[in-house]
Amino acid sequence: MKPLLLHLSLASMALLGATDAISAPEFTLESPDLVAEKSIRPFQYWDQFGCEGNSTRPTLVWSNAPKQTKSFAVTFYDQDAPTGSGFWHWQVYNLPKDTTRLAETLPSQAIEGNTDLGKPGYFGPCPPIGRKHKYTFTVHALDVDTLPVPAGATAPLTGFFIHQHSLAQATLSVYAGPRAAGE
Repeated sequence: MKPLLLHLSLASMALLGATDAISAPEFTLESPDLVAEKSIRPFQYWDQFGCEGNSTRPTLVWSNAPKQTKSFAVTFYDQDAPTGSGFWHWQVYNLPKDTTRLAETLPSQAIEGNTDLGKPGYFGPCPPIGRKHKYTFTVHALDVDTLPVPAGATAPLTGFFIHQHSLAQATLSVYAGPRAAGE
């Protein structure tokens, strides 16, 4: 009978731990410049491939990251790009653990990784004419102060390091398109 009591005690402890996790505030990502699951505005588009926007990066605000967080990374990804593997529009990492907002200026220690254009920076959406694409911003809470990304790494390789060190993610998805020629 004692082994049964011990078993129930461990099960009760596990249940209590699960209850604590359920009551923890949710890690969230928001933006004063975007509405989740809605279309972005044309000025936020890139100014290439027939788009005529300003490639304006939105302000991002997050809260309730896990307590173990040592740094953050933020990515911007087009899952519908006609490449067979989507398209990385932006990656920034080594954001200090006390960062909860990104606006125009990035923290000095932040590193912008290469996009799928083969260079760093932010590139706004530009879906093909007549097509609607879903774009997702993700903030990753990381378990390291700095990511061990080699210089010149591709976007997928940087993504590998981000995912290897990710404690939690918060996302904000938006749409672009369908657009007409000259938008």
